Amino acid sequence: MSSRCRDAIACAGGALALAVALGCAAADLRVCADPHDLPYSSADARGFENRIAELVAHDLGRTVRYYWQPQWRGYARKTLLAGHCDVIPGIPAAERDVLATQAYYRGTYAFVYAAQRFPALTSFDDPRLRRLRIGVQVVGIDATATPAGLALARRGIVANVVGFPVMGSEPSAARMIDALADGSLDVAIVWSPQPGYFIAQRRLAYAVVPIAAAPGDPPLDFAIAMGVRPGDIALQQALNASLVRLRPEIDAVLHDYAVTRVQPRPDLARLP
Repeated sequence: MSSRCRDAIACAGGALALAVALGCAAADLRVCADPHDLPYSSADARGFENRIAELVAHDLGRTVRYYWQPQWRGYARKTLLAGHCDVIPGIPAAERDVLATQAYYRGTYAFVYAAQRFPALTSFDDPRLRRLRIGVQVVGIDATATPAGLALARRGIVANVVGFPVMGSEPSAARMIDALADGSLDVAIVWSPQPGYFIAQRRLAYAVVPIAAAPGDPPLDFAIAMGVRPGDIALQQALNASLVRLRPEIDAVLHDYAVTRVQPRPDLARLP
């Protein structure tokens, strides 16, 4: 423990608890983030993960310092595990390479469309999907299908599907919303935290409808948490406590960014 924390008076109350949990580490909370990944993060801190990181840092009496890195394949290995940061916000709680905090929201794949054109479109088994132009996100340089893309392929819905690479000059969700607006798509299937932000920016009136997986489909909804290095139990516990204290404020941020969320299914109630 550093000399600044030997004075019991200076470290009284909540400050003492924080000092014990974090070993009186430096005042910075080193956060790894993508500088061009709205609505999550941006170099000018306009993303909702930027705002959540600021809330948590303030709650812990620390200051955010970013290490910027595009969130491509091997992200945790190149950032957190390489020692460039201490926290990655917005990772799947089931991520194996990191030690995850408790989840602070749960996202899913969602249909995005003009509700007046396709009322009550909620399922991959809706027969209208076989004739509509459908946009899906694809991942990485090898254009890997997302769980939503796999669910479509499982039903033989392939020929009318257009892939939108996640990597690009603009976020894939933004490009998909623009494709809906110009008529080149009828329906977009997007990871649900993303589309609301771009719909609001463009002042459009599209529905964002969570999709429930049918038996045999891959999971479509995932708990989202923060990640720390394996073994960094003190920081994980401090972040967990902060996430609990800040739940109303974090919910307000997610609402501000029109993040569509879902509740865990009953069979997943015990998972993060």
